[in-house]
Amino acid sequence: MRDFNFCNPVRVHFGQNAIRHLPAELADYGPNVLLIYGGGSIKKNGIYDAVIKIMGEQKKNVFELSGVMANPRTEKVYEGIEMVRENNIDFMLAVGGGSVIDCTKAISAGSRTDKDFWETFFIGRGECQDALPFGTILTIAATGSEMNSGGVITNWEKKIKTSYGHRRLFPKFSILDPIYTYTLPKNQMIYGAVDILSHIMEAYFSYPDDGNVSDDIAEALTKNVIANLNVALKEPTNYHARANLMWASSLALNGIINIGKEQDWMTHQIEHALSAFYDIPHGAGLAVVHPNYLKYVYGNAPKKFVRYAANVWQIPTAGKTEEKIALEGIGRLQQYFREIGAPTTLAEVNIPAEAIGEIAAGTNLLPGSYHPMTREDVKNVLLLCK
Repeated sequence: MRDFNFCNPVRVHFGQNAIRHLPAELADYGPNVLLIYGGGSIKKNGIYDAVIKIMGEQKKNVFELSGVMANPRTEKVYEGIEMVRENNIDFMLAVGGGSVIDCTKAISAGSRTDKDFWETFFIGRGECQDALPFGTILTIAATGSEMNSGGVITNWEKKIKTSYGHRRLFPKFSILDPIYTYTLPKNQMIYGAVDILSHIMEAYFSYPDDGNVSDDIAEALTKNVIANLNVALKEPTNYHARANLMWASSLALNGIINIGKEQDWMTHQIEHALSAFYDIPHGAGLAVVHPNYLKYVYGNAPKKFVRYAANVWQIPTAGKTEEKIALEGIGRLQQYFREIGAPTTLAEVNIPAEAIGEIAAGTNLLPGSYHPMTREDVKNVLLLCK
């Protein structure tokens, strides 16, 4: 395991009626609160009314930024920054999933500088000197944004989807009530679980591959997500399954399983390019790309892929070559995505093969871990996804 520094300051309130902790959390901040949410589902499931009631009891002046879309865009961030400045906002409350929380993080950084948030942070990787405080109420198990300091924003005009993170962008608190996920559409639950699994794999399939606790936790998390997703698909209101999925979402990207690991993140870069060009659901793109990315790089770390196949999927290893075992493990992952109803080809998400060159050219290149990727490599991975 490599040397590391670790800090996660997010205060988590987890469980049924966890919203009862919201009044005490709000008491630390001024009267003007910006409530940020998505398409309005929180008004149908009762969360909105509960939040507004608490805000009223706390004598807060509530301003609302609604309509945050999946793959949140720069224009929504600019709208939020303007609202913060016009209304002297003291605190923001993000109610929703990763898209809402990521948009809130970008507003948090962008509203405390005179510079353009996109060029300064997401393109220029500038230092975040100050940030508007915010908290979250989570409604979908997926991105882990409720317990980390990073976010992803899309510039639709420029066809760029990219991330930015800074230690000042951790939520002050996050409220996680598994019951809030009961009303999610089935496809959103599936894509959320794929996102969790992909986050785990970005850390797991990277050096070092010696025995380490991070990889052990990653394997346990993977099996837990699979087992509980299987239950939740049959019983959408199974509290035990939903609770496990919600906490797994946080654990997959709160820094715990990244400790001492290089990490990879090229699958996410490729998916970011897919959804920057075609605005597909993030989890759908990951389901298409991640198994094929693993097929492309497994030869550089065959023993790790053998371990994955045996420990996660219980694939028998006796009498087989490392290559055969590794490919069986990757194949089982791809088969599982098909079984739960996730897409596994570009055609299924209506991305034509003719677009592969353009998408590869627009993909951000990271060092990777097992295989340093070039644009030609990205193109080859996408060709496997056809």
